[in-house]
Amino acid sequence: MTTVLIIDDEPLQREILMTILSEEGYNVYSVSSLTEAKKIINEVSPEIILTDLKLGNENGIEILNYISDKAFPPAVIVITAFGTISSAVEAIKKGAFDYLTKPIDREVLILTLKKAEERINLVKENLRLREELYGQFKIEGIIGKSKKMLQVIEIVKKVTPTSATVLIYGESGTGKELIAKAIHYNSPRKDKPFIAINCAAIPENLMESELFGYEPGAFTGANTRKIGLIEAAHGGTLFLDEIAELSLNLQSKLLRVLQDKEVRRIGGKDTIKVDLRIIAATNKDLSEEVEKGKFREDLYYRLKVITVQIPPLRERKEDIPELVRFFIEKYSKEFGKRVLGIDEKALQALFNYHWPGNIRQLETVIERAIIICEGENITLKDIQDELKITYPKNVLNIDIPDEGLNYEELEKEILKKALIKSNFVIAKAARLLGMSYKTFWYRLEKFGLSENFPKK
Repeated sequence: MTTVLIIDDEPLQREILMTILSEEGYNVYSVSSLTEAKKIINEVSPEIILTDLKLGNENGIEILNYISDKAFPPAVIVITAFGTISSAVEAIKKGAFDYLTKPIDREVLILTLKKAEERINLVKENLRLREELYGQFKIEGIIGKSKKMLQVIEIVKKVTPTSATVLIYGESGTGKELIAKAIHYNSPRKDKPFIAINCAAIPENLMESELFGYEPGAFTGANTRKIGLIEAAHGGTLFLDEIAELSLNLQSKLLRVLQDKEVRRIGGKDTIKVDLRIIAATNKDLSEEVEKGKFREDLYYRLKVITVQIPPLRERKEDIPELVRFFIEKYSKEFGKRVLGIDEKALQALFNYHWPGNIRQLETVIERAIIICEGENITLKDIQDELKITYPKNVLNIDIPDEGLNYEELEKEILKKALIKSNFVIAKAARLLGMSYKTFWYRLEKFGLSENFPKK
């Protein structure tokens, strides 16, 4: 039930308004002065205030100043005589929701209150979603108690209060964007935009216009002005995932943005000042890319003010139980299933697996298990198909020399041979090795073999 406070120094007017609003189901309080109004506001926190502009020697507009510092200020509707509408307009400029003129029409009054309620509910929902968002990405909510993850969390805590540029390293699926969001949503910029773009997902000829925007007539088809993502992120954070995929030309232009704090749209003459934090991420070693001439050295040093290295899941397996619990709870709720946990054999299988796709792959495994699970606990049967790896039979006959062998190099060679035998058709190569398309793709990315294939 919505609570309405009526402020009016005319007893008859207060009685009429109270009768109308009570009949409409509102919880109503009425007072004759601002002093009484402030007391009621502090006691019951009304959602709507209905106030006359003239209150004897007082002015109803003054209530706007009193509620301005409230975390959730009520919607104020002012009542005025026809000859003083200009004062009501001035009240709206100062934050009033709307105004009504005397004599008050019952239908107009109720309609105005309903609109105020809609605005209040929208604000409440926005606040709820914002708090939920902040809660989702709070630093304390980053899952992981392993030594390496605790080091990551410690760095994140130190960097969030600043506007320093951050470079995040990590294999595909380790949660680089999650860390970037944790940095943003715990920083002073949290109420401003967080804009993410995958530099590997957009063709080079379109990337410049996505980042910098353009003016009408800048090129064929540019009929209207487009605001680029750099400009749109003003005040907030721009997250550049897979930054190693940016062309050298765009790297040069991005460097200029970092140095000069300004951007120029394609086809534009004027520069636009921008205040934003840039967080970049990559699964490649940028120092090696610099040596190869594929990444600008000056941009590299601009980006690596703070470096965060996210460990792959195989190096933080002690975090698997907590991650599994989180995903079970998430997908049980989403799919309406009553899955409470995972049995010991299934959990041991997750420990024994080497996770080429990292946390993203683990999440997929648990999501599928929740769907097919028939009991209250995930069993080995629910996950074994996703974790099964079969190699050509002759691989099993390889002798292991006394000095040992490099397993990852062996796996890489097997992937290459499967690609060659399948004429570089990924789906066929995956079938040759008894893998799903997704699992095979994870391995291609892991060994840097995916660059020449379009990702599906």
